[in-house]
Amino acid sequence: MAPPKKKKRKKNLYFTKVHEDAIVKYAKTNDRQMRSMLYIEYIQPAFDQMVDKIVYTYRFTTLPNIDYLKDDCKVWLTTILNKYDPDKGSKAFSYFSVVTKNWFIHKVKKTQKRNRTEIFLEDMLEKSGEELESEEPTYEGEREEAEFWASLGGEIDTWDSFMLKENEKKVLMAVRIVLDSADEIEIFNKKAIYLYLREITGLNTKQVVNNLKKLRKRYKVFRNKWENGEI
Repeated sequence: MAPPKKKKRKKNLYFTKVHEDAIVKYAKTNDRQMRSMLYIEYIQPAFDQMVDKIVYTYRFTTLPNIDYLKDDCKVWLTTILNKYDPDKGSKAFSYFSVVTKNWFIHKVKKTQKRNRTEIFLEDMLEKSGEELESEEPTYEGEREEAEFWASLGGEIDTWDSFMLKENEKKVLMAVRIVLDSADEIEIFNKKAIYLYLREITGLNTKQVVNNLKKLRKRYKVFRNKWENGEI
């Protein structure tokens, strides 16, 4: 019985030796006109297809605003062209494929981190302190992430104009810091956010809970307006 035939690997038709050579020339010249010609004619079309292929192959299509992210990545690749050193032995295609994949992996991690933080923070604003301390985190379905949180951030900024008491202002400021830092801080459950609020405000558990309850009323008004399409 004859052994099964090995599938032929599809040829890379969009990133050929011509494109490799163009990137090498780009890296080795300081002539702006030459670089511009090489980029427009050879490098940009190769980068465009490479990014699209990587996004499709590794299923980065699930990222929010993926079309914007793809454009952002392509722009970023132009800024690191100078960092490619052909003398180190790595092919341009291999080098830029790896850095592109890593760029999107970083975006996935940031998105996951922000999603966890926002879900937990929303639960905090909607539920009582007792529920907050005892309940384990749940991962909800897709949300209108960007629009909702951008609107909430703007809404929170207006709350400063109300006659808030000192501790309310402290908790409000802490909530805003957590929102703004959602990409950087490690949040694994709602208790972690709760501890962040205590550390930032310097208040004890009871004070944080009581002042969250007061802010929760304003949040619910905002949420109702959002759900009714008034915002």
